[in-house]
Amino acid sequence: MVDIYVRGGWIITMDNERRIIRSGGVAIEDGVIIDVGKQDQLDKDYKFYADILINAERDIVLPGLINTHVHLAQGLLRSCADYLSLIEWLKDRVWPLQGNYTKQEALASAKLVVLEMIKTGTTTFLETGLVGRYGPDEIIEMIYSTGMRAAIARHIMDLRGYATRENILHEGLVETREYSLNDTVRLIKKYHGWGNKIWIWFGPRTPGAVSTELYREIVAKARELNTGITMHLSEVRDDVEYTIKNFGKRPIEFAHWLGLTGRNVILVHVVWVEDFEIKILAETQTNVSHNPSSNMKLASGAARISDMLKYGVNVTLGTDGGPSNNSYDLMREMKHAALLQPLRTLKPDAIRAEDILEMATIRGAKALMIDHLVGSIERGKRADLIIIDYWQPHLHPLNNPISHLVYAASGYDVKHSIIDGKIVMFNRRILTVNEEEVITEAEKAAWSLYERASICVKPDLKWPIT
Repeated sequence: MVDIYVRGGWIITMDNERRIIRSGGVAIEDGVIIDVGKQDQLDKDYKFYADILINAERDIVLPGLINTHVHLAQGLLRSCADYLSLIEWLKDRVWPLQGNYTKQEALASAKLVVLEMIKTGTTTFLETGLVGRYGPDEIIEMIYSTGMRAAIARHIMDLRGYATRENILHEGLVETREYSLNDTVRLIKKYHGWGNKIWIWFGPRTPGAVSTELYREIVAKARELNTGITMHLSEVRDDVEYTIKNFGKRPIEFAHWLGLTGRNVILVHVVWVEDFEIKILAETQTNVSHNPSSNMKLASGAARISDMLKYGVNVTLGTDGGPSNNSYDLMREMKHAALLQPLRTLKPDAIRAEDILEMATIRGAKALMIDHLVGSIERGKRADLIIIDYWQPHLHPLNNPISHLVYAASGYDVKHSIIDGKIVMFNRRILTVNEEEVITEAEKAAWSLYERASICVKPDLKWPIT
């Protein structure tokens, strides 16, 4: 007997050979993929001996998507900071709202984001930075209860600036070096490695909010505790001006000088870089999280992702947060990533759909240091996979499933999601979360937050509402 047998359809394995199996099958037992191959060969062993048989003849089966940059606390802030550049966006809208959160509101926001990610095909994600006022323990335990995998970074700081601006972080988000660092270590000791589903990372704030001494201490602690580091860097031109003015180094050069490069580091955005900085990223095996929708909406710039891939940098994909993207749908993000590079380079072949799908799956797993567990559909790996219904007009004729996934599909084409060998969503119904309760709670929490912060109480809309 096996627990689950998925039969039929296209199997996009993302294994070392990048095999695509037409009319394939996947057998799952005790959370592990025990067989992958052609349906006619697997049927005789599993078709009549599986506890659960999923017919995928009109489906595409692929590894669960991995989102390497998520702000759980920004789920309630969707549409509350439109039409602003990054620093004004942070100072005038996002930080005042986040600085007014109660723990209950932060948890409601996190639940909403997790719900959206499950419904759109994400099975693993990296949260960029929780803080004490959000109640990190409650959020981590909620994530675990949904069945998702997550690396959770905890913000660390000892200054209050950002890029060229001083003391602009909202008072409600300010934490001391001792508290933020010690609380991160506490969370690591309590949750790191929990069920091979939860990992705790260090999440230092950007230059201007962290001293060089604290950055170096974080690097040493991460090495000692065998965990990762993620940080926004080189997102806007102000970031470049700040590190050159204060340290005589460009951002990647600055990070490398501090030890903030390497296999266990994911740098986020990385828009404004020169060739020599890309070489540093490649040589140190530092990972990059590309967030095209956020970069476009905030007018931050277009990252040189196609160049990074050519240099050998491990580039991954992230959605960023509610007010900088308005969506946590990583499949939608794939299309934006695919279209932005031809626009930037004026070369239609600047990047391929295959590159984009790697960024959203196996490259994400590698960056999170869990590619031995997930990121591909192959024997011995944990069974994290999603099943997409391609029997729809916008996905026909199906002569190239990879192209369709990147350019034509959305997360709402995902009908089943399996994480760690357990069905988390079946026929668009989530089995581990009460969707109605989550949405109702989030709506109520958002309006309470808006009124307290006196932000987003009235929609920023040119047209009258009657």
